[in-house]
Amino acid sequence: MARPRQFDEDRALDAAMRTFWEYGYEATSTQDLCTATGLGRSSIYNTFRSKRELFARSLARYLDTMAEAQGAVLEDASRPPAERVRALLDKIVADEFDHRPHGRSLGCLGVNSTVELAARDPEAARLLDRDAARRLRTLSAVIAAGQRDGSIASVRGSDALARYVNAVIGGMRIAAQGGADRAAVQSVADTALDALIG
Repeated sequence: MARPRQFDEDRALDAAMRTFWEYGYEATSTQDLCTATGLGRSSIYNTFRSKRELFARSLARYLDTMAEAQGAVLEDASRPPAERVRALLDKIVADEFDHRPHGRSLGCLGVNSTVELAARDPEAARLLDRDAARRLRTLSAVIAAGQRDGSIASVRGSDALARYVNAVIGGMRIAAQGGADRAAVQSVADTALDALIG
């Protein structure tokens, strides 16, 4: 009879996710993962099979968690569409500046992984592409609704505007990670919103 695991797999996955988020895939050692999770190497490999699989599961968990949080903002039908986009951009600023270990932003694990791995890791690229498509669909739908009700004045296509907002968000995260202060990152968000509402 198999012996039950003596640890919480979800908590271990969250700890690993945070470690990959802070250091990146390549710079995270197995020992770093052991320290973060409190597990021995054998427990990590018995549960997750490899560092690579642990990373893939951590990245998927992160992307799903972020998509759910951002989706809740964008799908809040009690607000006009332009206000939902504003709330999303404000959330990004808050996320970057309210959680700054060691005095700097961690940025976004999705953006970081895109830069580090997407061009040479098909599994990471697949997870990131799936996430981008999901986020772009939600953004495009909100922007299209805003164009219909007049709260978003730009006449560009909603898909193009969704890609624009998504790129702005990625840039905001990189700027915060690189040391830009809150006012500078907020000004990027405000400028993007100005471009949408006219």
